[in-house]
Amino acid sequence: MSLLKHVGTIGSLTMVSRIAGMAREMIFSRVLGANAVTDAWFQAFIIPNVFRRLFAEGAFSAAFVPMFSKRLHGEGGLEEARSFSADVLSVFLPVLIALCIVFELAMPGVIWLLADKPIDPGEFDLAVDFARIMFPYILLVSMVTLFTGMLNSVSRFAPGASFPIILNIVLIAALLIGERWMEAGASLEQVTYGIAWAVTAGGVIQLLWLLYWVRVEGFRPKLLWPRITPEVKRLSIIALPAAIGGGAYQINTLVQLYFLNQLESGSVSYMNYADRLNQLPLGIIGIALSTAILPTLSKFVGGNNKEGADRIQSDAIELSMLLTIPAAVAMAICATPFITMIFQGGRFDLADAAVTGDVLGALVLGLPAYVLVKVLVPNFYARSDTKTPVYAAFISLAVFVGFNIAFLQRFGVVGVAYASVIGAWINVGYLYIVLLRRGYYAIPLSLVGRVARQLVAAAAMGAALWFARDLLTGWYSAGLFERLGALIVLVACSAVVYFGVAFAVGAIDRQRIAALTRKKAS
Repeated sequence: MSLLKHVGTIGSLTMVSRIAGMAREMIFSRVLGANAVTDAWFQAFIIPNVFRRLFAEGAFSAAFVPMFSKRLHGEGGLEEARSFSADVLSVFLPVLIALCIVFELAMPGVIWLLADKPIDPGEFDLAVDFARIMFPYILLVSMVTLFTGMLNSVSRFAPGASFPIILNIVLIAALLIGERWMEAGASLEQVTYGIAWAVTAGGVIQLLWLLYWVRVEGFRPKLLWPRITPEVKRLSIIALPAAIGGGAYQINTLVQLYFLNQLESGSVSYMNYADRLNQLPLGIIGIALSTAILPTLSKFVGGNNKEGADRIQSDAIELSMLLTIPAAVAMAICATPFITMIFQGGRFDLADAAVTGDVLGALVLGLPAYVLVKVLVPNFYARSDTKTPVYAAFISLAVFVGFNIAFLQRFGVVGVAYASVIGAWINVGYLYIVLLRRGYYAIPLSLVGRVARQLVAAAAMGAALWFARDLLTGWYSAGLFERLGALIVLVACSAVVYFGVAFAVGAIDRQRIAALTRKKAS
């Protein structure tokens, strides 16, 4: 029950954060649109976020949390944990400051490398300025990650799960103020500078929020003279492989940015808006399942219970596909209507919505693959094998680069999306083949049959959506209530048809539902 409570806390706050993030993107599209200025902003915003995910929330978190928790709950207790965190902080902070200084000075070169094409001097200067303003965010959010790890070690999950909401609220406020400022005569560039400064301001508020809760829990972070203790050295040794492991995805993000920069203005923005919708089911379904099955898989693998491990893996695949396949079909068929309903307005016109819809329609073809990667990788982690997922990710990256070269000039921004989809399916194929060859897991025929029935239900839903979509054409770019009504009708139509047909054709296990119902009743 305690675990369920913690998962519920993290999950609910993550959902709030994603909803706030969606609201932020909706307002962003209306106020700023999709153009060279927004491309420069998104490009600048991606750079610190890549480093944040790679080092702060990825490698550092994976290494720091177990070491800190071991000291906190060991013989040394709170004092030993405090000493360890102070040593880490005293080395970590100067390294971050040095990293920021290097990138602030080298930012023109970084932007030039990512673009690798003649850029209008005005656009180039904007991208450099935005990146310099926002890059210190990595320093702030890295400190936030350290404090979050300390709090998670004492089962205080809410502050760490809630801090992304703060940035979204700050950016929403800045966008609304910027809209009023533009009405008063400010230029698009001036307002976008303000949004860039809001990112760094949001990082300061996030840091203060976590610092407050760290002090509430009795920790007193303090800076000492930097010294490389054996424990700090061990932390670095552990973090390095984790950084390499997480590097493939982050390199993929930068490579995608490189190819998008070869295209017309607005391409970076189109991909960002489309991926925001694509990430919703991935975050809710894929990440949640990945987190949930790892402890149980580890227990079964450790106890040599192959039957139990196979059952958990099959259940995770079945549930993930039951929810992901209809989401992918619905977004593929209604890509442009969804984009129009959510983002169109102000500076983001119907033409922008049409292009973004095409990008989303391509991206969601890989949605089941993105989720399956999240579901299959824990089978390797449960066996302490962190190398195979890294190999798979780098193979996927190589495929992504190759197909980008082949598709870019012919298909433009949609070609980048197709390349990403192909890379994701290659990733899934590699992971499953390795699992099969090593005897770790083989998909049972009963699961193949169940997924096939899910596809039948999804096809029926797709046909119904195709008909309903055309009936509601005039509502998508109308007023708020018309858009909301159209969205409700499409979602309701999808749910009723899909789950109705799925239940009728046996895509949903009736016996399991009955067993769960009896268990709840008892």
